[in-house]
Amino acid sequence: MKRKWLVVMLIVMTAILLAACGTGDKKEPSSSSNEGVNTNNKEAGGQFRIGMEGGYAPFNWTQQDDANGAIKIRDNSEYAGGYDVQMAKKIAEGLGKELVVLKFEWDGLVPALQSNKIDAIIAGMSPTEERKKTIDFSENYYTSDFVMVVKKGSKYENAKSIQDFSGAKITSQLNTTNYTVIDQIKGVKKQTAMDTFPAMRVAVEAGKIDGYVAERPEGISVAAANDKLTYVKFEQGFDTDIADTSIAVGLRKGDANLEKINEILKGISEDDRQKIMEEAIHQQPAAQ
Repeated sequence: MKRKWLVVMLIVMTAILLAACGTGDKKEPSSSSNEGVNTNNKEAGGQFRIGMEGGYAPFNWTQQDDANGAIKIRDNSEYAGGYDVQMAKKIAEGLGKELVVLKFEWDGLVPALQSNKIDAIIAGMSPTEERKKTIDFSENYYTSDFVMVVKKGSKYENAKSIQDFSGAKITSQLNTTNYTVIDQIKGVKKQTAMDTFPAMRVAVEAGKIDGYVAERPEGISVAAANDKLTYVKFEQGFDTDIADTSIAVGLRKGDANLEKINEILKGISEDDRQKIMEEAIHQQPAAQ
């Protein structure tokens, strides 16, 4: 009798152990799993990662808070503001994606795009033929003209023609078409190109250079921000191609979003673009 009960107990214990082992093999769904779940902020999914320099007001600049619609820069304590940021917002919204801003040195923008660190360059970049060899561009989203930023009260303040700068020490930003057009000034003392516009402003004010070539929004901006500087709008200016004075969105070759981005840009009227630019000029930090 005792043996019979012993056998029964062994059978029951074996069954319990087998059941426990079977339960351990089952995988419960994890509450933290992202499988099949859209973790992006936009319902359509995905991010629109743009690169910019953050030092070319009023097109783009950096500031310390989100005032006037500035966007937090990824992996950075600063925020990005300016015309480019506002246009990027409209593009991202049209694509149904979350806008993400990353900051790069000017020379690092195209490599960042090509290596898939960003999805687009929206940084006051002109769609030159040279750049088109390596990346694609959208339709233009702003067109301007070239001016010369000079020190207020200098002999160049009332210049009418670019040739009035013959013998002057002139520069522009590194790796831009602005630097190329300087050669049109006969007898100009072409200076080494500089990395940023703030650096050029300091150089003009200090008398290290007589002026620098920039697009008109930069001229308006510097005159508003610094009462020691002004800009010259020429009656006889530089001979330029429209690609030199326009800016567009830079994209990787064959980007499937090109057509959609062009469609979005076409939906932004010229009046709206000028209004956004005027607001950017007014809002830019004086330190820029």
